Formats: sequence, C-alpha cells, structure tokens
Amino acid sequence: MRRIYGEFYREIYFSEKKHLDTKTQELISIAASLVAKCQGCIEGHLKKAIQAGATQEEISETICIAAAINAAAVIDLTDVAAGNMDLDHFPSDGPRFRG
Repeated sequence: MRRIYGEFYREIYFSEKKHLDTKTQELISIAASLVAKCQGCIEGHLKKAIQAGATQEEISETICIAAAINAAAVIDLTDVAAGNMDLDHFPSDGPRFRG
C-alpha cells in the first residue's frame, strides 16, 4: 500500500501534467489535512507551502477556510440530527433557509 500511495502522491504533486502550481497544491493540502485531522500531513504540507512561497497570510486564510468548512459540516449534521428527532432548537432565518 505504501508503494501504491507513493506512486499516487508523486503523480499528483510532481507530474508534468499537473494544472495547479505547487503553492496552490500545498495550500489545498493544508486545508484537507486539517479537515482530515492528519498531524503529519499538516506539518509536512505547512513546510512545503512555505518552501513554495506561501505567505503567513495565505496560510492563515487557508486555515480559516478549513475551519469554516468544518464548522459548516457540524451545522449540517446538527440540522440532520435535529430533523430526525423533530427538534427545533436551532431555528434560523438566514439566507440559507429562505425559500
């Protein structure tokens, strides 16, 4: 499995056919690593992002985006759980809920 994963990884990050630049790939990888809760991945991709020229501001924004996506997932699951139990503890009239 490690060999197969290594081939897959090299194809994504080092292929001459890739469409995203390295810095963009690493910023996406930071966000995905945070959501996946992979500590080794986070540490590795932070180092690689910095080496690829990512600024602290870009990395900070990436982290905030990952946090927002994770928060949205919790809210969505809360909506499902509340709906399954006929609860209305989290009513909202925000734009997402308007017909």
